[in-house]
Amino acid sequence: MTGATVLGVVGAVVILVTLFEMLRRHRLREKYALLWFLIALGALVVAAVPRLLLGITELLGVQVPVNLVFFVGSLVLFLMSLQHSSELGRLEERTRTLAEEVAVLRLEIEQTAERDGSAPATDTAATSDEADLRGEA
Repeated sequence: MTGATVLGVVGAVVILVTLFEMLRRHRLREKYALLWFLIALGALVVAAVPRLLLGITELLGVQVPVNLVFFVGSLVLFLMSLQHSSELGRLEERTRTLAEEVAVLRLEIEQTAERDGSAPATDTAATSDEADLRGEA
């Protein structure tokens, strides 16, 4: 085994161990873990059997095997970025909707309290946080 092969196998194994540890500690969601597992497995296979990369390179007509690796890596990063952008937009919309719902519920509570003639029960910490957000001291 060459030094590059050993380095590649060790790197892929470290990624796999880190992946499983992050899953165990709930630092990584399962839907992303599958993608990272496939990437690490692919890196392990290419590192352990470098002739496979050469064969794929020849099959696709790519001049240099490293170009294929960089292209596939760039493609994976692009797709991950696109997926995260989509999810971020969805979460921003959901956050806006929830903020609007909370505002409506607070208004209803205040109106009900005014009709009943009693002061609404509010959390003092939340009230001071809201005053800070509005710029009041």
